Amino acid sequence: MILPRYHIAPSTIPAAGKGLFLDETVAAGRIITAPDGIATTFRQAEIEACAELRSQWHASARWFEDHYTLSPDWPDECYINHSFTPNGLWHLGFVFALANLPAGSEITVDYRHLLPPGQAEDFADSATGERITGLSWHESLASSTRALAELLAATPTRA
Repeated sequence: MILPRYHIAPSTIPAAGKGLFLDETVAAGRIITAPDGIATTFRQAEIEACAELRSQWHASARWFEDHYTLSPDWPDECYINHSFTPNGLWHLGFVFALANLPAGSEITVDYRHLLPPGQAEDFADSATGERITGLSWHESLASSTRALAELLAATPTRA
């Protein structure tokens, strides 16, 4: 679920298609998206062993360890695009605002947290030209946990 008001529009990122844009200001440390309605997760080996599931890798997201969801119906969260310098932090399926984000901001996350370890996207990062390759579960969890702890420590407490 996407918590702030938003809209989908052409992305400002070259060749990215559409993007998710905020219609309201979101303060640093606030949640932008939260998981909901996750009926099934699949282990990576299950996906790789089944042609039907394998054909949906393009619509996958890693939630924890080697467990992924497949969303070929493209819910609006799927319009969050990649950046190596994102304004959103993917952590265990939640996306947190990494800074105060004004209305009109296009939300981005680092896709390396969503991909299987070592799997590369079919496209390169538009800003750097670098390949986007999945992190190990340990590296993803450690780096996103550190980033979230730093973000929350620097953010005033809210009710």
